Amino acid sequence: MKLSLIALSLVVGLSACDAYAGGHATAPAAETNGILTDANGMSLYTFDPDTATSSACNGGCAQNWPPLYAAADADETGKFTTITRQDGTKQWAYDGQPLYLWVNDRAPGDTTGDGVGGNWHLARP
Repeated sequence: MKLSLIALSLVVGLSACDAYAGGHATAPAAETNGILTDANGMSLYTFDPDTATSSACNGGCAQNWPPLYAAADADETGKFTTITRQDGTKQWAYDGQPLYLWVNDRAPGDTTGDGVGGNWHLARP
């Protein structure tokens, strides 16, 4: 009985997380000091070779520049839309630009990815 209650609590908790991650018209990013940040306050970036419907950053690139993933049933809201990546996952985009994090940013407020390779830029509203 005790194990069943733990399992039920886990399922209910996961369902609540799924509901928060997608299916609601909640913006996936916020403006902080003139740039877009994720829910943890980490800076978001855009990549010049991307288009409004596809990401050019896959494989090893996506290991260094993790996409801002969206739930499969995420609702678009305002300028926030979703794209489908090569692997079938969904990624958030802002004003037609897919959004990414940068592995070398260690704390909220870090912006070390801005200008990398001349193709990466802080996402700005």
